[in-house]
Amino acid sequence: MSKINSRSLFLGLILAGSVSFVNAQTTQPETAATTTQTTNPTIEGLKKQIEANPKDAESMAKLAAAYQEASDWPNAIDTWKKISVLLPDWAPSYYSQAYAYQSAKDDANAKIAYEKYIATVKPEEVEQNKKNLAYAYFYLAFTEQKTDPNKAKEHIAKSIQYDPSNQDAVKLSKALNS
Repeated sequence: MSKINSRSLFLGLILAGSVSFVNAQTTQPETAATTTQTTNPTIEGLKKQIEANPKDAESMAKLAAAYQEASDWPNAIDTWKKISVLLPDWAPSYYSQAYAYQSAKDDANAKIAYEKYIATVKPEEVEQNKKNLAYAYFYLAFTEQKTDPNKAKEHIAKSIQYDPSNQDAVKLSKALNS
């Protein structure tokens, strides 16, 4: 379980929107699109590692993150789903799925994945997941503001509870409660 928690920290950085500066600095702008559409050596290497050991959750998480960096949302989603099957109690995989779904403009599945993330975070993990929990609740409130305003108010209150400095959440709360 300690390996999963250390991976949680690693993925937390990825999930918060961090980008690989090495990749960004070494990729030429005119070839960036070509690189992601043809062969990505990082992705190919990780795929081979996973073929050799299909239960290697750490390599799978790195592969999913590499797909995200390449904006390959279908493969990122598929890989995060596989991790969720392998580690069903590991909340970051659901948050990452939600992020990938949201990036792919699949709001219905993003909502389901954020709900699963919220439900999977263990009480002892809440402190280290406050920012992600705040965002997940914000997303749910935003998506439900027209269809279920009362539920949206509950979600936005939770979002602000976890991150009172989020101005978007504060604005949505004011709009919902006015």
